[in-house]
Amino acid sequence: MQDAFGGILNLVFIVLFLVIVSGVLGFTVSYTKAFKMKNFVLSSIEDFEGRENCFSKSGNSSSSCSSIILEKAKSIGYSPVMKSCPNGYSLASDGLFCFCPLRKTDSGVEECDTANLYKRDKYRIITQVDINIPIIKNILSLPFFQVTGDTKYIK
Repeated sequence: MQDAFGGILNLVFIVLFLVIVSGVLGFTVSYTKAFKMKNFVLSSIEDFEGRENCFSKSGNSSSSCSSIILEKAKSIGYSPVMKSCPNGYSLASDGLFCFCPLRKTDSGVEECDTANLYKRDKYRIITQVDINIPIIKNILSLPFFQVTGDTKYIK
C-alpha cells in the first residue's frame, strides 16, 4: 500500500512539472508575439510618419497603415485582450495596441499629450501579452504583461 502512494506522488510531481514548463513556454511565445507586434507597429508609424490612419480605421485600402498592422497581427497570430488603456493613452480602433503622443515638459521628461493626438512627432506604443487562460486573463492589465516602446522622432 505504501508503494502505491509513492507512485501516485511521483506522478503528481511529474504532471505538475510538465504543467509549469508548458506554461512558461506558452508565456514566452506570447511575449515574443507582443514584442514583434510592438516593433512592427513602431516601424509602421515611422514609415507612415505618424498619420492618423495608423490609429483609426480609414477605409478598406490595403495600403493604409492600420490595415497593414492588422494583416501583420493576423499573420503572427496576435489577438490581445486589450479593452482599455492606461491613463493618458488611447486605444487604436482595431484594439491591437494603445498609443499616446509624447511631448517634453520643461524639466525634460516626456509625457503623454492627449490634446494634440495626431500632431506629434514621437509616439509611445503599448502592446499586450496575449495569454488566454481564464484565471490569468483577468489580471492581464498589470504592467508586467505589457510591452512598451517609443518611435523615433518623425520629421
